[in-house]
Amino acid sequence: MKRCLSLVLLITLIFALGGCGSDIGTESNVSQSAHEDEQISSGQENDEGTVSEQDDTEAASTDEKSSETGSGSDILVVYFSRTGEQYNVGVIDKGNTAIVAEMIADETGADTFELLPENDTYPTTYDELTDVAKQEQNDNARPAIKGDLPDLSKYSYIFIGAPVWWGDWPMICYTYFEANDFSGKKLIPFSTHEGSGLAGFDTKLEKAADGADVLTGLAIQGEDAQNNQKDVREDVKDWISGLGLLKE
Repeated sequence: MKRCLSLVLLITLIFALGGCGSDIGTESNVSQSAHEDEQISSGQENDEGTVSEQDDTEAASTDEKSSETGSGSDILVVYFSRTGEQYNVGVIDKGNTAIVAEMIADETGADTFELLPENDTYPTTYDELTDVAKQEQNDNARPAIKGDLPDLSKYSYIFIGAPVWWGDWPMICYTYFEANDFSGKKLIPFSTHEGSGLAGFDTKLEKAADGADVLTGLAIQGEDAQNNQKDVREDVKDWISGLGLLKE
């Protein structure tokens, strides 16, 4: 009897120990699984945090770029210029008026805006270009300008330049004149030419920009803009100095 009782007790003890071992193993597995879930969750939070930090960095970078767009100057240089074959200077890869416009911006610290046609179908050969320019003038055309025009509210002085086309502003310039309110602004015309001088740019600008004060303009020969830039820069500096707008 004692042997039987001992055997029964031994078997009971073995089953009890086996049950505890099973619970421990399950508990361990649950704990490990929960820990892995925590790591995954933590990883997701870290990823979201990283994305958020990148977004903040990109936003800061965008703001910085935006602040660099405006120089804080109250002077703007607006110009229309052409490359390709030009009278008396051959084929050029930088327009005569663009060269002068950059000199003005350098000497005044001004912002610049180039008038670009929305659909630039202008010929690159001189004779064909003159035909198109004449046709635009006969049609009193208003070629569309590419992109948004600059806000003029922060500018007091606006230089406006272009090549002389058939004794007048290119018609795209009239598109620009009519798209803006120049009341109270001081406008300063400049031209590039091969014998036409300022071609009445100032008086035509007075008529087109009602309410503006048109100041003394400057005419630069295209050949000089290409081949005699040292003297042209001196002329530009003297002119700007006379206007009281030379950068300090």
